[in-house]
Amino acid sequence: SGEIRTLIGANGAGKSTTLMAISAILRPKEGEVFYNGASLAGRAPDEIVKAGLCQVPEGRRIFPGLTIKENLEMGAYCRHGKKAINTDLEMVYDLFPILGERRRQAGGTLSGGEQQMLAIGRALMSQPQLLLLDEPSLGLAPLMVEKIFSIIERIAGEGITILLVEQNAHAALNLADYGYVMETGKIILEAPAHELLQDKRVKEAYLGE
Repeated sequence: SGEIRTLIGANGAGKSTTLMAISAILRPKEGEVFYNGASLAGRAPDEIVKAGLCQVPEGRRIFPGLTIKENLEMGAYCRHGKKAINTDLEMVYDLFPILGERRRQAGGTLSGGEQQMLAIGRALMSQPQLLLLDEPSLGLAPLMVEKIFSIIERIAGEGITILLVEQNAHAALNLADYGYVMETGKIILEAPAHELLQDKRVKEAYLGE
């Protein structure tokens, strides 16, 4: 609970495919995904969301024509109880004040970093226990990356476990508690993140050292 784990690797290693298999967006040809001790085989994506697992996809994929508030409400589509949903909306606005200030604006008017905030906020509206983040720093300026990673750390501090897929290996390992290194669809190395930062193979392949 509240742990951050990161999956790093080169382009094409299978990181995003792994997240999509966990979320049932893709069906694995072999193997099985277990979550909280139960198999997810045959379960639809919405059932997986109801079970407490939600993914923020690469590229954000917000609804540009909907308002920020409507985008966030889409994240709660599996839930009932307007009062609880409104409470969580306020929680998201507290986490991302810019979204609260612009709640009536169309999502498509936001900058890339603000859209990433919206995508994360939308996922939080599903009340996840496990949040899958796919390349949250992609295309963002360094200052915005720092801001997004700070928010990820704050979310974990609220007890939500995070699996972070990230090409910025240095930033990811500095943020995470534990890390995995993937090559061609296989985990070739795993260890506490601070140990991976000192690993010679990781330094040479992913940290430019």
